[in-house]
Amino acid sequence: MIRHIEFARLHNFRDVGGYATEDGREVRWQRLYRSDSLHRLADDDLERFHGLGIRTVIDLRHPVEIERRGRAPHGPRYHNLSVEHRYWNVERDYRPDAGLARFFADRYHEVAQDGKTEIRSALEVISEAGNAPVVIHCAAGKDRTGVLAALVLRLLSVAEEDVIADYALTGLATPRLIAYWRRENPTEPVPWPGFGQAPAEAMRLFLAELGPVRDYCLGTLGLDEKVIAALQHHLLKNPDIWTISG
Repeated sequence: MIRHIEFARLHNFRDVGGYATEDGREVRWQRLYRSDSLHRLADDDLERFHGLGIRTVIDLRHPVEIERRGRAPHGPRYHNLSVEHRYWNVERDYRPDAGLARFFADRYHEVAQDGKTEIRSALEVISEAGNAPVVIHCAAGKDRTGVLAALVLRLLSVAEEDVIADYALTGLATPRLIAYWRRENPTEPVPWPGFGQAPAEAMRLFLAELGPVRDYCLGTLGLDEKVIAALQHHLLKNPDIWTISG
């Protein structure tokens, strides 16, 4: 099962369809994509992107990142929902003895708490997409995007281990992410050992400590149950079978 879609300038673009749910359904292909930053799209890549029929782009980056780098091509509906409210301080917060997974999981908890309004909005935007494909992205397509993709898949009742495995698939793109950074910064070393990494244990810790995703979405985010039903209708085959998993 090949999820990564090859682009010359994008390194971590993939389809999150095809996963089985815990109640016997399946996530639709070609409805929800996740990616690294779309500002690099051009030429043949741009043609391929438009060929996917994407009608909605959810950009999870900081506005300052967009100002510096640019945004997705015009055409699809565009939403900038910056879910991360604290900049990472690797020198202060990364402890090699605790490991990369612990560092990442702590950052994801910050996103889940600080970015409540934006996460809820992102889930609502996806739920309102109808039959049209959506792409969610950040810079590398692994951290902010990984949190939102995990929440969506758990709301669809995809098994937790499959959600963790989907997050860890970024590892297939890590060499390209590092190579791109080196081309952009030829005189500097890779910033830190976790650059481009997506250890499965990070998502496992995050989900375990967050608790039931449906409870988080309904309680902490204040998401309406109708939004969950709409997500299921948009993203699942046989969507009318209701589930309370999470």
